[in-house]
Amino acid sequence: MAEISAALVKELRDQTGAPIMDTKRALQETNGDIVAAVRLLREKGMAGAAKRSDRATPEGKVGYRLAEDARRGTMVAVGCETEPVSNNDEFLAFSKKILEVVEEKGPGAEAELEEERAQLAGKLGENVVVAGAARFEAVDGARIAAYAHPPRNKIGVLLQVRGGSDELARKIAMHIAAMKPSWIGRDDVPEETVAQEREIYLSSDEVQSKPETARDKIVEGMLNKRFFGANVLADQEWIHDSSKKVGQALGDEGAEVLEFERFELSS
Repeated sequence: MAEISAALVKELRDQTGAPIMDTKRALQETNGDIVAAVRLLREKGMAGAAKRSDRATPEGKVGYRLAEDARRGTMVAVGCETEPVSNNDEFLAFSKKILEVVEEKGPGAEAELEEERAQLAGKLGENVVVAGAARFEAVDGARIAAYAHPPRNKIGVLLQVRGGSDELARKIAMHIAAMKPSWIGRDDVPEETVAQEREIYLSSDEVQSKPETARDKIVEGMLNKRFFGANVLADQEWIHDSSKKVGQALGDEGAEVLEFERFELSS
Protein backbone atom coordinates (compact mmCIF):
# COMPACT_ATOMS: atom_id res chain seq x y z
CA MET A 1 0.00 0.00 0.00
CA ALA A 2 1.37 3.40 -0.98
CA GLU A 3 2.51 5.80 1.72
CA ILE A 4 -0.10 8.56 2.01
CA SER A 5 1.33 11.91 3.11
CA ALA A 6 -0.55 14.47 5.15
CA ALA A 7 -0.06 16.97 2.33
CA LEU A 8 -1.79 14.66 -0.15
CA VAL A 9 -4.69 14.12 2.25
CA LYS A 10 -5.02 17.89 2.67
CA GLU A 11 -4.97 18.45 -1.10
CA LEU A 12 -7.76 15.92 -1.61
CA ARG A 13 -9.77 17.38 1.27
CA ASP A 14 -9.43 20.86 -0.24
CA GLN A 15 -10.74 19.56 -3.55
CA THR A 16 -13.64 17.51 -2.23
CA GLY A 17 -14.46 18.65 1.31
CA ALA A 18 -14.66 14.99 2.35
CA PRO A 19 -13.88 13.96 5.97
CA ILE A 20 -10.24 13.17 6.79
CA MET A 21 -10.71 9.42 7.22
CA ASP A 22 -12.72 9.09 4.01
CA THR A 23 -10.09 11.08 2.15
CA LYS A 24 -7.22 8.96 3.48
CA ARG A 25 -9.08 5.73 2.75
CA ALA A 26 -9.79 6.82 -0.84
CA LEU A 27 -6.12 7.61 -1.39
CA GLN A 28 -5.11 4.25 0.06
CA GLU A 29 -7.58 2.41 -2.19
CA THR A 30 -6.22 4.22 -5.25
CA ASN A 31 -2.53 3.95 -4.28
CA GLY A 32 -2.17 7.69 -3.91
CA ASP A 33 -3.72 8.57 -7.30
CA ILE A 34 -5.51 11.79 -6.46
CA VAL A 35 -7.54 11.89 -9.68
CA ALA A 36 -8.82 8.36 -9.07
CA ALA A 37 -9.44 9.23 -5.40
CA VAL A 38 -11.59 12.21 -6.40
CA ARG A 39 -13.63 9.96 -8.70
CA LEU A 40 -13.98 7.35 -5.96
CA LEU A 41 -15.19 9.91 -3.42
CA ARG A 42 -17.68 11.30 -5.95
CA GLU A 43 -19.04 7.82 -6.61
CA LYS A 44 -19.39 7.11 -2.89
CA GLY A 45 -20.94 10.49 -2.32
CA MET A 46 -23.55 9.92 -4.98
CA ALA A 47 -24.27 6.45 -3.61
CA GLY A 48 -24.73 7.96 -0.17
CA ALA A 49 -27.03 10.62 -1.61
CA ALA A 50 -29.18 7.90 -3.16
CA LYS A 51 -29.52 6.18 0.22
CA ARG A 52 -30.53 9.49 1.81
CA SER A 53 -33.06 10.41 -0.87
CA ASP A 54 -36.04 9.08 1.09
CA ARG A 55 -35.25 11.13 4.20
CA ALA A 56 -37.48 14.10 5.00
CA THR A 57 -36.23 17.61 4.22
CA PRO A 58 -38.20 19.93 6.53
CA GLU A 59 -35.48 22.61 6.56
CA GLY A 60 -33.90 24.68 3.80
CA LYS A 61 -34.52 27.96 2.06
CA VAL A 62 -37.07 29.52 -0.25
CA GLY A 63 -35.51 32.28 -2.33
CA TYR A 64 -36.72 34.54 -5.10
CA ARG A 65 -35.46 37.10 -7.57
CA LEU A 66 -37.46 39.85 -9.27
CA ALA A 67 -36.52 41.78 -12.38
CA GLU A 68 -36.07 45.51 -11.80
CA ASP A 69 -39.13 46.27 -13.92
CA ALA A 70 -41.17 43.58 -12.08
CA ARG A 71 -41.90 41.89 -15.41
CA ARG A 72 -40.32 38.59 -14.39
CA GLY A 73 -39.99 36.74 -11.11
CA THR A 74 -38.39 33.46 -10.12
CA MET A 75 -38.71 31.43 -6.93
CA VAL A 76 -37.16 28.16 -5.79
CA ALA A 77 -37.29 26.03 -2.66
CA VAL A 78 -34.28 23.90 -1.76
CA GLY A 79 -34.71 21.51 1.14
CA CYS A 80 -32.36 19.78 3.56
CA GLU A 81 -32.70 17.87 6.82
CA THR A 82 -31.45 20.27 9.50
CA GLU A 83 -31.36 24.00 10.19
CA PRO A 84 -27.53 24.21 10.50
CA VAL A 85 -27.14 22.80 6.98
CA SER A 86 -29.75 25.27 5.69
CA ASN A 87 -27.37 28.05 6.75
CA ASN A 88 -24.23 26.33 5.43
CA ASP A 89 -22.34 28.45 2.87
CA GLU A 90 -22.13 25.63 0.33
CA PHE A 91 -25.83 24.85 0.66
CA LEU A 92 -26.68 28.53 0.18
CA ALA A 93 -24.35 28.78 -2.83
CA PHE A 94 -26.02 25.73 -4.41
CA SER A 95 -29.47 27.22 -3.74
CA LYS A 96 -28.37 30.40 -5.50
CA LYS A 97 -27.23 28.36 -8.50
CA ILE A 98 -30.63 26.69 -8.67
CA LEU A 99 -32.34 30.08 -8.58
CA GLU A 100 -30.09 31.41 -11.34
CA VAL A 101 -30.57 28.47 -13.70
CA VAL A 102 -34.36 28.54 -13.25
CA GLU A 103 -34.37 32.31 -13.78
CA GLU A 104 -32.44 31.88 -17.02
CA LYS A 105 -34.08 28.76 -18.45
CA GLY A 106 -37.31 28.20 -16.53
CA PRO A 107 -38.63 25.40 -14.29
CA GLY A 108 -37.10 22.04 -15.14
CA ALA A 109 -33.65 23.53 -15.72
CA GLU A 110 -32.71 22.64 -12.14
CA ALA A 111 -32.21 19.07 -13.43
CA GLU A 112 -28.99 20.30 -15.04
CA LEU A 113 -27.50 20.55 -11.54
CA GLU A 114 -28.54 17.07 -10.43
CA GLU A 115 -24.98 15.74 -10.22
CA GLU A 116 -23.91 18.75 -8.18
CA ARG A 117 -26.91 18.24 -5.89
CA ALA A 118 -25.95 14.61 -5.30
CA GLN A 119 -22.34 15.54 -4.62
CA LEU A 120 -23.41 18.22 -2.15
CA ALA A 121 -25.70 15.76 -0.36
CA GLY A 122 -22.79 13.35 -0.03
CA LYS A 123 -20.48 16.07 1.23
CA LEU A 124 -22.95 17.46 3.78
CA GLY A 125 -24.25 14.05 4.83
CA GLU A 126 -27.88 15.09 4.36
CA ASN A 127 -30.59 14.69 1.79
CA VAL A 128 -30.74 17.82 -0.37
CA VAL A 129 -33.70 18.32 -2.73
CA VAL A 130 -35.09 20.95 -5.05
CA ALA A 131 -38.59 21.07 -3.58
CA GLY A 132 -40.05 23.64 -5.97
CA ALA A 133 -39.26 25.94 -8.89
CA ALA A 134 -41.42 28.61 -10.53
CA ARG A 135 -40.95 31.49 -12.95
CA PHE A 136 -43.61 34.01 -13.90
CA GLU A 137 -43.60 36.39 -16.87
CA ALA A 138 -45.86 39.42 -16.55
CA VAL A 139 -48.71 39.81 -19.08
CA ASP A 140 -50.96 42.70 -20.06
CA GLY A 141 -49.47 45.34 -17.81
CA ALA A 142 -49.35 43.09 -14.74
CA ARG A 143 -46.49 42.96 -12.24
CA ILE A 144 -44.70 40.18 -10.41
CA ALA A 145 -44.26 40.34 -6.64
CA ALA A 146 -42.74 37.94 -4.13
CA TYR A 147 -42.34 37.35 -0.42
CA ALA A 148 -40.26 35.01 1.75
CA HIS A 149 -41.26 34.78 5.39
CA PRO A 150 -38.41 35.80 7.72
CA PRO A 151 -36.27 34.96 9.53
CA ARG A 152 -35.87 31.37 8.31
CA ASN A 153 -37.25 31.83 4.77
CA LYS A 154 -38.96 28.43 4.67
CA ILE A 155 -42.18 29.81 3.17
CA GLY A 156 -42.32 31.84 -0.01
CA VAL A 157 -44.87 33.19 -2.47
CA LEU A 158 -44.56 34.28 -6.10
CA LEU A 159 -47.47 36.33 -7.37
CA GLN A 160 -48.71 37.98 -10.56
CA VAL A 161 -51.18 40.82 -10.05
CA ARG A 162 -52.73 43.41 -12.33
CA GLY A 163 -53.59 46.84 -10.95
CA GLY A 164 -53.10 48.21 -7.46
CA SER A 165 -49.84 49.29 -5.88
CA ASP A 166 -46.54 47.54 -5.23
CA GLU A 167 -47.40 47.66 -1.54
CA LEU A 168 -50.71 45.89 -2.13
CA ALA A 169 -48.97 43.19 -4.20
CA ARG A 170 -46.53 42.54 -1.36
CA LYS A 171 -49.36 42.42 1.17
CA ILE A 172 -51.21 39.87 -0.95
CA ALA A 173 -48.08 37.72 -1.13
CA MET A 174 -47.76 37.94 2.67
CA HIS A 175 -51.41 36.95 3.03
CA ILE A 176 -50.97 33.91 0.78
CA ALA A 177 -47.91 32.86 2.76
CA ALA A 178 -49.93 32.94 5.99
CA MET A 179 -53.31 31.62 4.85
CA LYS A 180 -52.44 28.95 2.23
CA PRO A 181 -55.28 29.44 -0.28
CA SER A 182 -55.69 26.76 -2.92
CA TRP A 183 -57.56 28.83 -5.51
CA ILE A 184 -57.86 32.51 -6.46
CA GLY A 185 -61.64 32.68 -6.95
CA ARG A 186 -64.65 30.40 -6.65
CA ASP A 187 -64.72 29.87 -10.41
CA ASP A 188 -61.28 28.25 -10.15
CA VAL A 189 -62.55 25.47 -7.88
CA PRO A 190 -63.39 22.31 -9.85
CA GLU A 191 -67.14 21.58 -9.85
CA GLU A 192 -66.53 18.02 -8.65
CA THR A 193 -64.62 19.35 -5.63
CA VAL A 194 -67.51 21.62 -4.66
CA ALA A 195 -70.00 18.81 -5.19
CA GLN A 196 -67.96 16.49 -2.99
CA GLU A 197 -67.72 19.07 -0.19
CA ARG A 198 -71.44 19.76 -0.42
CA GLU A 199 -72.21 16.05 -0.11
CA ILE A 200 -69.91 15.71 2.92
CA TYR A 201 -71.65 18.58 4.70
CA LEU A 202 -75.10 17.33 3.75
CA SER A 203 -74.33 13.87 5.13
CA SER A 204 -72.89 15.16 8.39
CA ASP A 205 -74.71 14.62 11.70
CA GLU A 206 -74.68 18.38 12.18
CA VAL A 207 -76.90 18.88 9.13
CA GLN A 208 -78.91 15.68 9.31
CA SER A 209 -80.11 16.67 12.77
CA LYS A 210 -81.79 19.77 11.30
CA PRO A 211 -85.21 19.94 9.58
CA GLU A 212 -85.04 18.70 6.01
CA THR A 213 -86.38 21.97 4.61
CA ALA A 214 -83.48 23.90 6.18
CA ARG A 215 -80.65 21.58 5.19
CA ASP A 216 -79.79 23.02 1.76
CA LYS A 217 -79.51 26.54 3.18
CA ILE A 218 -77.37 25.32 6.07
CA VAL A 219 -75.07 23.45 3.67
CA GLU A 220 -74.63 26.55 1.51
CA GLY A 221 -73.68 28.54 4.59
CA MET A 222 -71.17 25.88 5.59
CA LEU A 223 -69.68 25.85 2.10
CA ASN A 224 -69.30 29.62 2.10
CA LYS A 225 -67.69 29.85 5.51
CA ARG A 226 -65.81 26.61 5.99
CA PHE A 227 -64.77 25.70 2.46
CA PHE A 228 -64.66 28.82 0.29
CA GLY A 229 -63.70 31.00 3.25
CA ALA A 230 -60.76 28.76 4.06
CA ASN A 231 -59.52 27.77 0.60
CA VAL A 232 -60.40 30.53 -1.88
CA LEU A 233 -58.19 33.62 -1.79
CA ALA A 234 -60.94 36.13 -2.60
CA ASP A 235 -63.16 34.73 0.16
CA GLN A 236 -60.52 34.65 2.90
CA GLU A 237 -60.45 37.17 5.71
CA TRP A 238 -57.79 39.79 4.87
CA ILE A 239 -54.96 39.41 7.39
CA HIS A 240 -54.15 43.12 7.18
CA ASP A 241 -57.71 44.21 8.02
CA SER A 242 -60.04 41.60 9.49
CA SER A 243 -63.10 43.69 8.59
CA LYS A 244 -62.51 42.86 4.90
CA LYS A 245 -62.28 39.86 2.64
CA VAL A 246 -59.32 39.68 0.27
CA GLY A 247 -61.67 40.23 -2.67
CA GLN A 248 -62.79 43.53 -1.16
CA ALA A 249 -59.21 44.64 -0.51
CA LEU A 250 -58.39 43.92 -4.15
CA GLY A 251 -61.51 45.71 -5.37
CA ASP A 252 -60.69 48.81 -3.33
CA GLU A 253 -57.54 49.28 -5.42
CA GLY A 254 -58.85 47.90 -8.71
CA ALA A 255 -56.45 44.96 -8.50
CA GLU A 256 -56.72 41.37 -9.73
CA VAL A 257 -54.61 38.33 -8.86
CA LEU A 258 -53.73 36.40 -12.02
CA GLU A 259 -51.65 33.56 -10.57
CA PHE A 260 -49.62 32.58 -7.55
CA GLU A 261 -47.28 29.86 -6.35
CA ARG A 262 -46.61 29.07 -2.70
CA PHE A 263 -43.72 26.93 -1.46
CA GLU A 264 -43.26 25.70 2.09
CA LEU A 265 -40.54 23.52 3.56
CA SER A 266 -42.00 21.54 6.45
CA SER A 267 -42.05 18.07 7.95
